[in-house]
Amino acid sequence: MYKYDPSSLKAEEFINHEEITETLAYAEQNKHNEPLISEIIEKAKKRKGLSHRDALVLLDCDIPEKNEEIYALAEQIKKDFYGNRIVMFAPLYLSNYCVNGCLYCPYHAKNKHICRKKLTQDEIRAEVIALQDMGHKRLAIEAGEDPVNNPLEYILESIKTIYSIKYKNGAIRRVNVNIAATTVENYRKLKEAGIGTYILFQETYHKESYERLHPTGPKHDYAYHTEAMDRAMEGGIDDVGIGALFGLELYRYEFAGLLMHAEHLEAVHGVGPHTISVPRVRRADDIDPDEFDNGISDDTFAKIVACLRISVPYTGLIVSTRESQKSRERVLKLGISQISGGSRTSVGGYAEPETEEENSAQFDVSDNRTLDEVVNWLMKLGYIPSFCTACYREGRTGDRFMSLCKAGQIQNCCHPNALMTLKEYLEDYASEETKAIGEKLIEKELLNIPKEKVRKIAQEYIDNIHNGQRDFRF
Repeated sequence: MYKYDPSSLKAEEFINHEEITETLAYAEQNKHNEPLISEIIEKAKKRKGLSHRDALVLLDCDIPEKNEEIYALAEQIKKDFYGNRIVMFAPLYLSNYCVNGCLYCPYHAKNKHICRKKLTQDEIRAEVIALQDMGHKRLAIEAGEDPVNNPLEYILESIKTIYSIKYKNGAIRRVNVNIAATTVENYRKLKEAGIGTYILFQETYHKESYERLHPTGPKHDYAYHTEAMDRAMEGGIDDVGIGALFGLELYRYEFAGLLMHAEHLEAVHGVGPHTISVPRVRRADDIDPDEFDNGISDDTFAKIVACLRISVPYTGLIVSTRESQKSRERVLKLGISQISGGSRTSVGGYAEPETEEENSAQFDVSDNRTLDEVVNWLMKLGYIPSFCTACYREGRTGDRFMSLCKAGQIQNCCHPNALMTLKEYLEDYASEETKAIGEKLIEKELLNIPKEKVRKIAQEYIDNIHNGQRDFRF
């Protein structure tokens, strides 16, 4: 019998099944308890976050007036810590060779009709140039788990290639990595290669479901997968990103598991996850989401995002092009701080779009707009699309980033950096309409930088960007 202990390094103790089931029962019992819900909301207003148990009470709350308070608070906390910035990124799939048997992913080893691909370094160069030509500065590289086809050496070589490419005014300044759980030694090598965030989705925190959904391959080992972030941080990686694939298991269980994982990282390493992702199961090559009976509605999805924002106020929340424009617009307001744009989920596909016959995509994209269309849309909604990577390159990672965030210095640092990188995008890549909207937005947003000295320097840098210089940062 495992005992719940957030400080333990054993998966079954920091993600403890009995603790989660007790939490689910507690939340169910208290979802109409208005005094308790009011007390938790007041606690959340202190901006220190919430425990998984308190958070689940808010998630289960079905009192309309209280839910309105929860949504309003989530929106305010998002503004307080992240302003109106939305960080932009794109995924880059290097290889879909995989030895695992995951039932929800078309890359599974038994799928014989998906087109298997692995990019050469020359093909990676072509993809990166295409991404730079769109305006991207931040990538998340993805690869299936296959020690023969996708060894760590291949990933490291690919990272080196990506960072080496400077085409016109383009440059990828931050490479985040989403690859299978590995060893402390390998995480050290990734750190030395200059990665940004190491991302690994748990898929499901429910151990029994996890083992059923991963019947074969190294990913079947629940504990090794769940303890990966501890090995990554032991290997020197400051920023880690967690996530659950909503729809595989009951969403309340996953929500509790995500927050318990965040509490564990805080308890052991002194800093929680840099990001939390909230993907939902999507249709893919031989995967029908209807086969999973735990799918969630758009309303539930929005509530999950709002409650995560309240519970982990300093953590970046990510939504990808798995979600439609309508769904993304709704959750941007409630706490999302990073989105992808112009994404391809196939191996290759940026330099040369795939035909139907050679489909190698991991899942169907719901938001098919170009990056320029996404940037245009965000600005019309009043957001600043940010291509900033300054904190990573200035060493403001891990607890150093969190302390900056907690001290409320975002407006004097990230806000001007976002405006400068947006100015780069407008000068180098934007359509005329997008550029016109962006110039007005920058002019207006410069006035929102609190410190006059910072505001003057930002204006000077923006003028220099207009005159051909690049890559200024605070």
